[in-house]
Amino acid sequence: MAWDEWEQLKSDAADRQSTQMQLNRVPDDPGDGKSLSTNGQGDLKVDQQHLAKVGDHAYKLYNRLWNEGRVHEKTSDNAGSDLTTQGFELGGALSHVSIKWASSLADLMDACAHISNHMDFTKNAHAGDETFIQRRMSSITALEAGFDERAGAPGKRNEVYGEDEKKKDDK
Repeated sequence: MAWDEWEQLKSDAADRQSTQMQLNRVPDDPGDGKSLSTNGQGDLKVDQQHLAKVGDHAYKLYNRLWNEGRVHEKTSDNAGSDLTTQGFELGGALSHVSIKWASSLADLMDACAHISNHMDFTKNAHAGDETFIQRRMSSITALEAGFDERAGAPGKRNEVYGEDEKKKDDK
């Protein structure tokens, strides 16, 4: 391949790339005319069992971290102190690692507790929402039943409200 030919290929490639734009996202229309979701609201569905399971796993992880994550805490701290008093720099490094481990473990345990508590809260909040919606729907049903107890026939003017204005003018 000659140098001129190589330069021409590089120039052609640069021209092709400069006139095109590619976005790194899902296109608005997938092309086959079908929506990605089966309904207009999305297809995310969560039920109480899923929430309870996530909360339960977070709670179990919290307990395991509490029981198993701190097993060597005292021995590491004691070894770090002992090595430092004997003049070894490794003692300070071991103490530093022990402090960082305890801090990271506490952060992780806090996150697990937060997830567990949030799942419990979400489960209770959704249960309250369901009760609220059921009460509202039952009151709408009772209200609708009242409309069925009309004084007049369906589609006709109710005589309780008097005569039409048009009829009064004709008399």
